[in-house]
Amino acid sequence: MASFIIEGGHLLSGEITPQGAKNEALQVICATLLTSEEVTIHNIPDIRDVNNLIQLLRDIGVKITRKEEGERENTYSFQADTLNLDYLQSDEFVQKCAELRGSVMMIGPLLARMGKAVIAKPGGDKIGRRRLDTHFLGFEKLGATFNRIAERDVFEIAAKQLKGTSMLLDEASVTGTANIIMAAVLAKGTTTIYNAACEPYVQQLCHLLNHMGAKISGIASNLLTIEGVEQLHGAEHRILPDMIEVGSFIGMAAMCGDGIRIKNVSIKDLGIIPDTFRRLGVRVKVEGDDLVIPKQRHYEIQSFIDGTIMTLADAPWPGLTPDLLSVLIVVATQARGSVLFHQKMFESRLFFVDKLIDMGAQIILCDPHRAVVVGHDRKITLRGGRMSSPDIRAGIALLIAAMSANGTSRIDNIEQIDRGYENIEGRLNALGANIKRLG
Repeated sequence: MASFIIEGGHLLSGEITPQGAKNEALQVICATLLTSEEVTIHNIPDIRDVNNLIQLLRDIGVKITRKEEGERENTYSFQADTLNLDYLQSDEFVQKCAELRGSVMMIGPLLARMGKAVIAKPGGDKIGRRRLDTHFLGFEKLGATFNRIAERDVFEIAAKQLKGTSMLLDEASVTGTANIIMAAVLAKGTTTIYNAACEPYVQQLCHLLNHMGAKISGIASNLLTIEGVEQLHGAEHRILPDMIEVGSFIGMAAMCGDGIRIKNVSIKDLGIIPDTFRRLGVRVKVEGDDLVIPKQRHYEIQSFIDGTIMTLADAPWPGLTPDLLSVLIVVATQARGSVLFHQKMFESRLFFVDKLIDMGAQIILCDPHRAVVVGHDRKITLRGGRMSSPDIRAGIALLIAAMSANGTSRIDNIEQIDRGYENIEGRLNALGANIKRLG
């Protein structure tokens, strides 16, 4: 198990460029299974979850080539013209899928193109229940059948020919929507998906599929119409900057920045993220497609118009992404004023605040979904300590807290951070941080 040793109190300054979006990468890489022709994808992030998915595709027979096209470009070509169907049924494949959350999005493409897939409960963050019912119900609507193999603890799913249909999703699941879209593009007839997730990542997936020959309309709305086609062809695609990393950098700049420019962020795809930090009093300037975060000597949490305490809650797009609540909580610890955070989607994601309380933060954990932060207004600095990263987003939030704290901190289990952030210590050290990796 690797660890970070962080010497707090160093001001960060300079420029930083966000990596490609993790969640988009997992979707579009799986989409390459839908065609036997070559698909080229630019700006793939070099992170643990994505690299593990790429290796999993190699294991099932996908021809994958990395192309060097400039610094940190990370361009890959994928060609799924010969798949090892026996390996897809093996216990080894099932075990690898169970260790990687993103593997769940292989099911839709495999079902659509090969007529069958094996499903194991996928791994990932320990942030509460992340059910797969939306995926299952969508596949069933398209005509697939399920058979549980108790001794292997897996489901076999099969369909000779998926058929287009109309469906209303029980929740606006991002991965569920993506999976159903990828199954429906090769189904016979027309599929309509209502209450579809409409995050930029899903929009990007739809654009890639259309470039491959799919017929998807309603992109960016919660009502998608998919006219099935017989086959898809090759295409080229560029992944968006990671909005969660952009938000993480805004939080770092607010807590311990001496003026930071975040470059090439694709502002139009950030939604309400910049305004949410502004609600905490953080100054965020837009210059072209860059965000500039000046040094924040003080920042004051806004109140609602009627004077009541500010409440920040996660919600499906275009609401606030739950992946940034952990960072926002850390930023609020040094603001002037109080704010209530309401994490609606995952019941275990706020438990990391105990570590912030140990560092001196004033936080009341009301229940598994709500926490009140009373800001220190920089009058009391957090103190360093030893902690462990429970998931990707809590891990980066703890790293931000440690960089702003007095003294030296140690964060264990940083493999969780590596799952979502590319060479994070090297990039932050280039801005002036003092982070050392052990193990």
